Amino acid sequence: MMETNRPEVLAEVWAAYRRYEDALLAADAATLDDLFWRDGRTIRYGADEILYGHPAIAAFNARRRLNPERVLVDTVVTSYGADFATASTLFTDVPDGRIGRQMQSWVRMPDGWRVVAAHVSVIDRPKEIGR
Repeated sequence: MMETNRPEVLAEVWAAYRRYEDALLAADAATLDDLFWRDGRTIRYGADEILYGHPAIAAFNARRRLNPERVLVDTVVTSYGADFATASTLFTDVPDGRIGRQMQSWVRMPDGWRVVAAHVSVIDRPKEIGR
């Protein structure tokens, strides 16, 4: 039976996720590029873009701007076994009445944890946000 949320695996994924978020705030394209799997099968669906493959994601990251106003809400990281995890969060640096959503699939690769798929979207804020 697969074990979820093994403490040592969660700690590793949280560290990689924090590194990603720090790079996002700083518009650190090199770190963001490093954290995405360098493969043509990597996918990032963004709020305004659909990106297939690491080269397209890297080109997008090169255009990033500083984002110190980003605030995360209700971040959940879940590991499945030793080599796969998801990270889901809401973010608030969007127009009033809206909420941002971000989900990532992380896989342990030989060189560390990498994002293999990501989805970012912005929707009207629901009346209730809860688990």
